[in-house]
Amino acid sequence: MNHATTTILRQDADRLPVSGLLALAMAAFITLLTEILPAGLLSSIATGLKVSESLAGQFITAYAVGAFAAAIPMTLLTQGLRRRPLLLSAICGFAAVNLVTALSDNYTVSLVARFCAGVFGGIVWSLLAGYAVRISPSHMAGRAIALTGAGGTIALVLGVPLGAVLGRLIGWQGAFGLMSGLALLLAAWVLAIVPDYPGQSRERRQTLGSVFLKRGIRAVLFVVFSFVVAHNIFYIYIEPLLQPAGLSAKVDLVLFVFGLGSIAGLWCVGLLVDRHVRRLGVINIAIFALATLLLGLWAATPWVVYLAAAIWGVAVGGFATITQTALARFAGDGIDVAQSMYTTGWNTAVAIGGVVGGVLLDRAGSGAFAWTVLAILAACLSGVVFGMNRAFKS
Repeated sequence: MNHATTTILRQDADRLPVSGLLALAMAAFITLLTEILPAGLLSSIATGLKVSESLAGQFITAYAVGAFAAAIPMTLLTQGLRRRPLLLSAICGFAAVNLVTALSDNYTVSLVARFCAGVFGGIVWSLLAGYAVRISPSHMAGRAIALTGAGGTIALVLGVPLGAVLGRLIGWQGAFGLMSGLALLLAAWVLAIVPDYPGQSRERRQTLGSVFLKRGIRAVLFVVFSFVVAHNIFYIYIEPLLQPAGLSAKVDLVLFVFGLGSIAGLWCVGLLVDRHVRRLGVINIAIFALATLLLGLWAATPWVVYLAAAIWGVAVGGFATITQTALARFAGDGIDVAQSMYTTGWNTAVAIGGVVGGVLLDRAGSGAFAWTVLAILAACLSGVVFGMNRAFKS
């Protein structure tokens, strides 16, 4: 082991291993961007593969199904493997399946490649938080998770517009080819900078049940599930939500404001989370509730909608860092297994948020969104106060 790696591994250091964490952030960026890139390329994909735009949209669905199906079983199966080779395998897998997508002119082949991309994505997301904690000083774990998560936040902000721009410049297949090339560059970066760790011995491996029953884990998963359901009622149905204010044609601008808020929220939480994770959990839900109340009372006023979008973004931007920091503290050596449950719960909540929002839209209209979200956030807040924070005190 060389001197640079030894320095990174020192747990009593006072500085974060920024280069290694940026490599992990890049992994988060590529993973999430690969997932949402098709949203900005739907018409190009539909034309290129001679299918409808609704079928082109299944590129995103296939990825989500792959991530959902793989996160928990693949994490359990790979607990004994060394961490860096596993991460590199997943990143190279991304490069391979994105290259297949770039070269394919067959819809079925492309859809299978997208499913496989989701599988690799599930592996990467299950590794990132635990990896960030392992290579960082223990008292800066939350800040390390925030820095790693910045890649995903940036991808969320830039993904759809970046996809649209790339589609115009190099075509949809060129966009996926670019993702493949970025994944190969990332693999070289990880190999050069990120230290390796052994997998867990058979005696230390933890089962799904044993991690799930640890104090605080179930509370965090409930908070994540309820928050993400609430968020996606708004996010998935953002266009009808904006209709009362006459902003349906400005979805991109509203989401850009939301994205700026997300970056600000992530930055603020990253600075404070290691010392104030319990307070931040409560504050974060309160911020989301404030944005929701503004949308419920003044949904027809454009400037209020923009303000609410920014506040909503602040809440969403910091949320993952808060809950992943809590999860890491509760899970201990079982962090990778816990993170796989986190990933699966998050994806399940996205799907359920879509279903709930669709039912509300059909039966009561978008005006019912805010009041339903407020009810869900009340349950989420109770999970923070009486579940997650109580577990911290214990």
